[in-house]
Order: sequence, then structure tokens, then C-alpha cells
Amino acid sequence: MNAREVKKEHMRQLAAYRRSILAAPPLRNLFLELTLRCNERCVHCGSRCGEHDRVRELSAAQYRTILDDVKRDFGVRNIELDITGGEPLLRKDFYEIMGYAHSLGFRWGMTSNATLIDDEAARRLYECGMKTISVSIDGLEATHDALRGVKGAFAGAMRGIDALIRHGGFQHIQVTTVVNHRNYDELPALFEMMRESDVDSWRVINIEPIGRALDVPDLMLTDDEYRGMFAFIREKRMEGYPVTYGCSHYLGPDLERQVRKWYFLCNAGLYTASIASNGDILACLDIERRPELVQGNILRDSLKDVWTRGFGVFRRDLGDLSGKCRECDSLEFCHGGAHHSWDYDRNEQRVCFRGILF
Repeated sequence: MNAREVKKEHMRQLAAYRRSILAAPPLRNLFLELTLRCNERCVHCGSRCGEHDRVRELSAAQYRTILDDVKRDFGVRNIELDITGGEPLLRKDFYEIMGYAHSLGFRWGMTSNATLIDDEAARRLYECGMKTISVSIDGLEATHDALRGVKGAFAGAMRGIDALIRHGGFQHIQVTTVVNHRNYDELPALFEMMRESDVDSWRVINIEPIGRALDVPDLMLTDDEYRGMFAFIREKRMEGYPVTYGCSHYLGPDLERQVRKWYFLCNAGLYTASIASNGDILACLDIERRPELVQGNILRDSLKDVWTRGFGVFRRDLGDLSGKCRECDSLEFCHGGAHHSWDYDRNEQRVCFRGILF
């Protein structure tokens, strides 16, 4: 059996496992969107952060209740809290909330633009239990600042990364780069920068047609750029560098397991749930927030009940809704692809690599 057939057999086993847990999947990752406020205005922001400054956010007291309930109903051993925004550190009560989560025994990590992290912030993040962080660097200085809509954003992010490294003690410091048509040619220079730093890994992902990125189609990668990006990631991984692709999208039998450590599986509503800044209970925060995809609100609904009885729209094959997908021989492996890039009006996938990568 050659490598391609071995991987196909692995993916068949994964598909069988997925089917076996659909009735009662285990919650493993709970995303908390502490705020949609942000001190940057990224042109490709999937959540359109900064456009919702007046949205009422959950209070620290409400988060304490939520965390108490999650610990009671799910325990803390098998759940990781993933903290995101907006920019989470804009909340003045951030350390109060996350310090309480730490006191309950939760493991947690965060996504941040790092511009608000200095030596004092790094110390406080460590003291309230942060284990991992992913910091966005979307190009070299001029490109990053342009994409982020703030002059000095690159310098601020790098100062934040340096403060985290200088403090030490964190389990994993990651940099995430959203590759687009504007920064694609900067990948080699960015690699040299990452190689010279002490970050633990570099996650390279493609821009997605979601949120504000839908308004700038010229940022989307060409087919050749997609192929080049994945070849770049594969090459660096084969050389032993900690470069990885994100969890999104089925890549075909040749690239699967080569650009990330495991096979594609959309975790939305399967292992992952989210609580939005207004309390809405969602699957993945990158998914379009249509009324029919909101599963409840934490201020009136029990997360345990919603997780047990809801999320049905995410526990099925998206491909069953699309004639094009139903005719595809990869459906058994991709199940219609990632929920966040699905077009729920047309019932078709916006990002499909068939014909591009395989």
C-alpha cells in the first residue's frame, strides 16, 4: 500500500469516527469572544471587528457564572478555553475574568494583535494562567500596517512578541500569517524573520472569503499562489521547521498530513462551540452569524442543553446540500468542506481545492 492509499485509509477511519460521535460529540474547545472592539481595522477581518463598538458585552460577573456552569457541566480536564475578540486586552476587566478562569482550573490560550502587550502585561498574562498565544503578523512592516489599517501595528506586535518571549514560561507562542495576494511574495522574508526569532511555531493560512474580506476580492489568492503557498509550507516542514497550515479545508490525498499534523475535519459544532460577546451561542466564530446558525444565548440558555440538543445544522454533511458536492468522489473525506467558508444562500462551498491542488 503506497502513501496515498495509507492516507485514504486513515481518512476513512476518521470519517467513520466522525459518524460515530455525531449523536453525542465531546466539547473540547470553547471560544470566548470577550469583545468585538479592536484597536486595529484589518481589511480582511472575518468578524468585521470595530464595527460593533456599541454591542453590549457580557460583564465579568456574567463570565464568572458562565465559567462556573461550564466547570460543573463539562469539567475542566478536557476543555480548553480559546480567548478571542476583537482585541481581548481592550477589556479593562480582562485579567479579572481570566484570573477567575485560572482559579477554576481551566487551561486557556488567546489570539491577539499583541500591540497592548508589554513586560507588565506579559507578567500578568502568565500569572492568570495563559498557556498559549497566537499573534497576527500579516506581512513585512509596510504591508502589515496597511492590512491592519494602523501605522505602527507591526512594530507594536513585534514588541509584544518580544515581551512574551522575554518573560518566558508560556507553553507556546505562535505567529499566524494570513496569506493574501498582497503579501504572498513576502513569505520567504517572513520565514527568515520567524527562523531568527524564538517563537514556537508559524501558522500560515490563506485569506478566507468571509467578513470584510468579501469586500476586497482582489486580496484573494490566485490558483498558482495557492499551490505556491502549500508547496512553501510543505518544503519548510520537510526541512524540520515548525511551519503549519491551519485546520481549514480538505487539501486532497497528496497534501493531507503533509502541511499540518493531522487530516482535515471541520470541528464546528463537533468539538467546538463559541460564546459571542453578546452571549450568543455559536459554533465557530468565523461562521456567518445568520439567525438560523445561532444556537441560543448564554443569558437564557444552558450551554450543556444547547450542546446536547442543538447544533444539528453542524452535525451533518454540508455536501448533502450541494449537487456539485454530492457528485464529488472526495465527499467522504471533506463532507462538503469547512462551515465558515460555506455560502448559505447558494448552498455551495466558496473554497474548494479540487481542480487546484488535486
